[in-house]
Amino acid sequence: MKLNKFEKSIAAYIGLGNLERIQSVTVGIAGAGGLGSNCAANLVRCGFKKLRLIDFDIVKGSNLNRQFYFSDQIGERKIDALAENLRRINPDLELTLVFEKIIAENLVKMFEGCDIVAEAFDTAEDKSMLVSMLAPAGKFIVSVSGIAGYASTDLIKVHRISENLVIIGDLESQAGCSLPPLSPRVAVAAAKQANVILKYTIEKKFKIDTK
Repeated sequence: MKLNKFEKSIAAYIGLGNLERIQSVTVGIAGAGGLGSNCAANLVRCGFKKLRLIDFDIVKGSNLNRQFYFSDQIGERKIDALAENLRRINPDLELTLVFEKIIAENLVKMFEGCDIVAEAFDTAEDKSMLVSMLAPAGKFIVSVSGIAGYASTDLIKVHRISENLVIIGDLESQAGCSLPPLSPRVAVAAAKQANVILKYTIEKKFKIDTK
């Protein structure tokens, strides 16, 4: 197994066997906004190599308060900008970029070959659609609900719903005029999302830890 300098440093922390396990799985990321872009960055920093990034949006100035993009990337497709940023962490990533809106008609096909799916949509309707269509197929799904505003980050919990479905959030707050999406809570949720995926991948079982 040939490793670059970054991967060697990760292997020194977690062990070569764990890194090999991490790099063997493919993680699909549904949306490259605040959750998706930050979750992807955390996964790459943990050694994940095979990611499928799916989004149909471009980078806007209003995204920079919480998403893993920079001002010189405004106007670029999010998947392209995110791929560029992720490769600055690990240049040897195996990324699949899909510039397309996820809808009910193409959702299952979009995530064919993905072992794990990180749900990073904006709306409750889209979140529900993904879970209802992919959970019965047995894919391990990590979804997020309730991270808006600036209430205590301690309210953002890990909830095991079933053997292959985990939801992260306070399950209450929704982004809007009174509860804007802000970096701290979005970043905490994205980090928890990546941590659940990391833990599941290494252990090959899900042992819930809500602390």
